[in-house]
Amino acid sequence: MISAGVISCSGKKDAQPYVSTVTAPVDKNWSFDTIPSWSDDFAYTGKPDTTKWTYDLGGGGWGNSELEDYTDSSDNVSVANGLTITARKQNLGGENYTSTRIVSKGSILYGRIEVKAKLPSGVGTWPAIWMLPDAYVYGAWPNSGEVDIMEMVGYDPNVVHFSAHNQMYYAGNAKTSSYTIPTASTDYHIYREDWTPYAIRGYYDGNLVFTYVNTGQGSAYWPYDQKFHLLMNIAVGGSWGGLQGVDDSAFPTAMQVAYVRFYNMVPQ
Repeated sequence: MISAGVISCSGKKDAQPYVSTVTAPVDKNWSFDTIPSWSDDFAYTGKPDTTKWTYDLGGGGWGNSELEDYTDSSDNVSVANGLTITARKQNLGGENYTSTRIVSKGSILYGRIEVKAKLPSGVGTWPAIWMLPDAYVYGAWPNSGEVDIMEMVGYDPNVVHFSAHNQMYYAGNAKTSSYTIPTASTDYHIYREDWTPYAIRGYYDGNLVFTYVNTGQGSAYWPYDQKFHLLMNIAVGGSWGGLQGVDDSAFPTAMQVAYVRFYNMVPQ
């Protein structure tokens, strides 16, 4: 979700970088717990549970030339039969659009991350379900890593992308796979990351769409040995989402999330 040459958008203070001593692991075909270690099924009404979620707030482009002001207003985020994030054509904070970027208080190191969601539509939208590290121990973005479990740009509807960013591969050079889901904006689908010491694998509705293997070359290639948390948002415009402009008639538009679940990896 972050473009080249920018610092992290998480708001966390970056530590000084260092080089890890990771060696290439053997794939042990790890399994995952069947009971979530952290989850929200959004089986309540009102605002998202404040014990589980916080927000990134404000505008200013977020390093991607985005056009929205992120809020925690009920106009942009609410829970009733699931979580709804709504992007609106609305002037606030010097921006012409509003939306929400919600951030999990729960985090995980190795495991299965699963989100069931229905995506927004409209040219100029840029929804994302993604992960950032809790602590930037290898340095500022992209050195400490990012995993995009799902990204889609509205001018290319139903083409969904899974990506891994790090010091060697980031922004337009990120490791990325694309997959077409014809009903991405009209039906719920399951977006999943299986993360082990050996690899990050991405699955859409159970179909393997992405694999990035830890080759043991250190943190420049594999910063994914730290805890990560989840973010979900709809950006408006931006360096990717806005390449073909913004269709104001598309707003309001929403991403609906049925659940978010983290499952720990079973150690071996």
